[in-house]
Order: sequence, then structure tokens, then C-alpha cells
Amino acid sequence: MTAPPGLPDALQLLRDRVAAAPLTLGVPGRDDALRAARGVVDQVDDYLLPRLRNLDAPLLTVVGGSTGAGKSTLVNSILGATVTTPGVLRPTTRAPVLVCARADRAQFSGDRVLPGLARTTGGEAGPGGLQLVTTDALPAGLALVDAPDVDSVVEANRDLAGQLLAAADLWVFVTTAARYADAVPWDLLRTARERGTALAVVLDRVPPEAVREVADDLSGMLQRAGLSAARLFVIEERPLTDGFLPEEQVAPLRGWLHALAADQEQRAAVVRQTLAGALQSMDERVSAIVAAVEDQTVAASALETAAEAAYAAARAGVDEGVANGSLLRGEVLARWQEFVGTGEWMRGLQAQVGRLRDRVTAAFTGRASPADDLRGALESGVETLLRAEADKAAERTVTAWRGLPGGLGLLAGRESELEGVSPAFTGAAADAVRNWQGTVLDLVRSQGADKRTRARFLSWGVNGAGAVVMVAVFASTAGLSGAELVIAGGTTAVGQRLLEAVFGDAAVRQLAAAARTDLDQRAADLLDGEQARFTELLDAAAPTPGSADELRDAVRMLAAARGARA
Repeated sequence: MTAPPGLPDALQLLRDRVAAAPLTLGVPGRDDALRAARGVVDQVDDYLLPRLRNLDAPLLTVVGGSTGAGKSTLVNSILGATVTTPGVLRPTTRAPVLVCARADRAQFSGDRVLPGLARTTGGEAGPGGLQLVTTDALPAGLALVDAPDVDSVVEANRDLAGQLLAAADLWVFVTTAARYADAVPWDLLRTARERGTALAVVLDRVPPEAVREVADDLSGMLQRAGLSAARLFVIEERPLTDGFLPEEQVAPLRGWLHALAADQEQRAAVVRQTLAGALQSMDERVSAIVAAVEDQTVAASALETAAEAAYAAARAGVDEGVANGSLLRGEVLARWQEFVGTGEWMRGLQAQVGRLRDRVTAAFTGRASPADDLRGALESGVETLLRAEADKAAERTVTAWRGLPGGLGLLAGRESELEGVSPAFTGAAADAVRNWQGTVLDLVRSQGADKRTRARFLSWGVNGAGAVVMVAVFASTAGLSGAELVIAGGTTAVGQRLLEAVFGDAAVRQLAAAARTDLDQRAADLLDGEQARFTELLDAAAPTPGSADELRDAVRMLAAARGARA
């Protein structure tokens, strides 16, 4: 037999995409999807690709079953020699034993089949190993594997048993008269049906007087489960001879296996059945993985939306804090009063504008520091506002992620770090506000440079004029009341009249608008940087766009290659 061109390549592509399937977020069903993906990858590596590349290789027969079913005794009895050790302690079989004819040793000594299991000869293999035994008691073309218990109390044994069964051309499934109706064996038998695996069932330890009754009951169960094609062998419960089953009990199974080895056409038919079934099963198995990837995408989108909403609220909070006049309370109001002489303009604002302008001009000369004090108070207020909103956004995001699928896993070990601002935020916010103030001063200088007749005034008072522009940015009366409302209103009037006297109405509006736009952008950049902590965490775990489609494409390519083979 030869494999059709294109089928191994299509299978390799599917295997690689399944192995890379993004299943990082801890959403419901993720662990099942991971096991399914691992099962697909293992079967492709352990069985499908090796078998496609060598369709005439010996028939790999895995003897599997429940704890204490007698698998090792059965293998030894088929061979007429002790090659695998039965025992009364459970779990018994820790490392699998592969037995083949001496002529077939080269087929199994390398990593063509079960490449993840290191080979050991001349003694028992340790965990993660495979004991390789050659014997003249087995004909060429047939290999037997004594597998760990499918229901072992040791998870690694259960996983290895499943991996070996997926690597088999033929399952010989061993159960007992006392346990043939247990759930675990039937889960495995249904898997064999779904994957089209060639199957034989050995019903062991059947009381002689109950052989007909128990065998008929099991046959009916197999038929109802869609497994009527499975060969059924019954072994009566009789005393062992030197550790072996009585010859008449094991002879039918041995004869059937030897006949398969001797008849190349029958052997090829078993291989074709299992190979075709395993390839066909990829559609449904990978579809479940695709659905899990889509669940990951939905979860990632919800997490991203939660972070975006939290930081959008922070940006809105900063905008509101700048616009509602609240930054002009307290320290800023006190510094403003020192700057312009509040007592005088409160007694007669309209009549005193000229004189107030003179007092402010004196402050612009740099003799005293009211302008610097005012700018310092504004700087502190803006920094406090930015930190408060960034803190709230981080806390809101962490709270939202705790309640969303996949969120807790992303936060694991990082909650205390993420539920507040980053360590660098305070310094970055201070730098941003100082740089904003520098930009405002540059705007004042630039505006004054076009007003040659007022150049001397500006040369005296760039810092002071800049401070007035900064106050004007925050001087909306929204959110203030009582005396603060009067003061804020006066602040706006004084700031505007002083600046209009120097620059004109249009220029003042442009200055304030430009200063506000610059501040908004700096605040947005700071909050974007804080949000990026969550975005980067999510990006590292979320599926990339098109991940599910890539898996679907690989399934379609495999189906097309299978069609060409058919």
C-alpha cells in the first residue's frame, strides 16, 4: 500500500495548527479542549503520520482495559512466556511493554511509532519510557503492547493508556465478567466506534456456568452501541498454570491474531479501517477545538471591552474634572488671589480692569513668585486628578475581570500590582503636567511674537500670562457654588480681559483651546499607558484574528486530501 500524495502534508499542517491552537484563557470547557487538542496531536504523531509513511509496517495491537482485568496475564499467555509482569498491587503496569518479532525490531526501536516514549531493552522502562521486547513466539507483521490501566488511579497512567490506544491499528480491549458494564470501559469503546478503530473485546474471568448468559449480554450491549463488528472472545475463570491461562482458553485469540499477521490482505484491511476512521474523526474532533478557540475569542473580547470601558470612564472623569471648575478650589483659589489681588477686583471689577492689569503686569516682571505658586498649585491639582482617575480605572478593570470568564487566570498573582496605578505613573503624570505648562508658555510666547507692539509687555510677563491661560482652561463655573462661584467667575473675567488687552479676543480663544487640547492629549496618553498593562496581558493570551479560520482551513485541506485518496 502507498499513501496518496498530499495527505501527509495536509495532516502535518492540521497537526501543527492544532498544536498552536490558542487555548490560554481559563474559560469553561478550556481544559477539555486542551485534552482534545493534545489527543489529536498525539495521535497524528504517534500513529497517523507514521502509518501513512509506512502502510506495510507491522500491525500494532494494543491490549488495554480496566484495572485488574488481566491484560498482562493475557499477553504472557498469548506468547507462552513472561514478558510483562502481572501483579496484585494497583496500579500494576506503569510503563508499557511492546512485544514484536525479532524480524520487526527495527520497525519499533526508533522513534517512528510513539516517538515521545524512550525505548528500553533488557529491563523494565521507567516513567515516560517504553520497554521493547523481541520474541520468536510472535510472528512477523504483528506487535503487541501491554498498556496501563484506562481507569488507573494515577492520572499519568490513564493519559498514557489513552495515548497508546490512539496509536493502535487494533484494540484488544480486556474486561471482566464483573466489570464489563462499568462506565469507563464503555467510554473507551465509544471512542473506538467514533474513530472507526478496529476492535476486539476479551471478556475475561467468566464463571463457566455463566458463559452463555454473560457473553450474550455483552454482545447485545456491543450491538446497541454500534460495535457489532467487534470480535468477542470469552475466557473462562480457571486456575492458571505457571502464571498462564489454560491453552484452550487463549488459543482462539492467539490464532486470530496470528492469522491477521499471516494474511497481508486481512492485515491491510484492519490498517485501512483504523486509518480511515482516525482521519475521518478529525473533522468532528477539530471542530470542537475550533469552537473552543471561538469561546476564547469571545472571552477576550469581553475582557478587552471591560478594560476599555474602565479607562474610557477615566478619560471622561479627567475631562469632567478639568471642565467643571473643581480644580480651582482650595489651594489654586488662594494662589490666584495672591496673584491678582482679589480684594480690589471683587469691589469693582468693571471699573478697575485697567488698574488690575497694572498689578498683574507688575507680577509678570518676576519680582515675586505668585505666578510660580499658582502654576505649582495647578500642577498638583491636575496630578491628583489624573492619579485618582487612573486608580479608579485600574480597580474597575480588576473587579470586572474577576467576574468574567478567563479573567481570574490572567490576574493570578498580579492583582495587587494591577488594581492601582503602575509604579511609574506618579513620575510620568508629574512630567506630563510640567510639559503641558511648558507648552502653554510656548503658546504665549508664540502668540506674543506676532504682536510687536506688545513685545515689551510679554518680555516681562510670559510666566504670568501663561498662568492666566492655565487658569482660564479650568475656569468654567460648573460644579462650584457660593463664594467659589463668584471667585471662579471673576477669575474668568480677569483672565480673559487681561489677555484680550494683550492679544485680542480671537487669540485668547485660540490660546485656551490649544492649551486644553494639549492637556487632553497628555491625559489620554497617560491613561493609554496604564490601560496597556491590561491590554498586553490579554494580547499574550487571546487568540490572534483568524485563528479559528486557520483551523477550519486545515480541516478542509485534510478532507480534500482524503477525498483524493478515496
